[in-house]
Amino acid sequence: MTPAARTRTAIELLDAILASQAGADTVIANGFKARRYAGSKDRRAVRELIYRAIRRFGDPPASGRAAMAALADADDVLAATFDGSAYGPAALLPDEPRATGGVMPAWLAARLPDEASLDRAPLDLRVNRLKATRDEVSPLFPDATPVGSDGLRLTDPINVEASDAYRDGRIEVQDFGSQLIVEACAAAPATIVVDLCAGAGGKTLALAAAMRNEGRLIACDTARDRLRRLEPRAQRAGAECEVRLLDGGREAEQLADLEGLADVVLIDAPCSGTGTLRRNPEARWRLTPERVEALVVLQRHVIDLALPLVKPGGALVYAVCSQLREEGAAQVEALLAREAGWSAAPLPFGTADGPGIRLSPQRDGTDGFFVARLIKAC
Repeated sequence: MTPAARTRTAIELLDAILASQAGADTVIANGFKARRYAGSKDRRAVRELIYRAIRRFGDPPASGRAAMAALADADDVLAATFDGSAYGPAALLPDEPRATGGVMPAWLAARLPDEASLDRAPLDLRVNRLKATRDEVSPLFPDATPVGSDGLRLTDPINVEASDAYRDGRIEVQDFGSQLIVEACAAAPATIVVDLCAGAGGKTLALAAAMRNEGRLIACDTARDRLRRLEPRAQRAGAECEVRLLDGGREAEQLADLEGLADVVLIDAPCSGTGTLRRNPEARWRLTPERVEALVVLQRHVIDLALPLVKPGGALVYAVCSQLREEGAAQVEALLAREAGWSAAPLPFGTADGPGIRLSPQRDGTDGFFVARLIKAC
């Protein structure tokens, strides 16, 4: 592909991202399936152009061309690719629309802490203790550095899923912040643990490893498509767990048999995802104040489902991959105000934020999380 063709392709795929509810990575991957003539260098260059535009503009641009035109105004090399050639974009006109605005929507910038980041994230791996130790796996990734008790961090992206260590279940891709959330659970063998919003099961697998497959681990969710991905992942990891698909509106009934039994309940709650903007910067184009308000209501519903499941002396761990206080500290403060017999326990990592802690990309090198560990009185 010529440089002009790369710019035109970036514009077309940006338009597709703006029109889709799917993640940018998914749209880009599908776009290249229809453009098999693009080589690896072409795909890399186009992807970099797209994410350069996505990271630059906090409000969704009117079009992919408007975003790329704005970048070209400050980049003579990029501007030269608007050459009107057969496979390139038409020449730029002085008065045609350009994308404008800061890197964050104004309403979101006002709510986010200073450390909200759009920088590219590293790639973190978790060594699966059910099958290997970090010392055994580390030589396979000589450029990785240790993080936490079971983690490895790679600064350069690689195709992890093509490695033998991934295929045989010795490693999982998991942000270090997510690994710390599992550590906050302090799940032990011979206990009962409920992962109430398990999704595709990344934290479920880590909990199984912490429990050494001894005890009872129940993974629950209302999202069928995400939950069905857990079974093959668990088989690969050698992890044992029960899986429950919950019906929206009937969750309490379907969880009634677990009331007062759980040593630990983990809520990795549905949230705005503002803690993962460095991985999914286009998410801020779709987020609205109304969406955040709806998520806060949903989070409280999930908390109310979890409370009866915890046995006296047991723990509820509440986590959101969000940097917004209303989804994190404010939720737990409201819980403690309305529910007697619960207290916040300290955590040995992160920065104190009300009854919990906050992890941030710039300070902790993780995705942005709020985490709280609450203990039910005996």
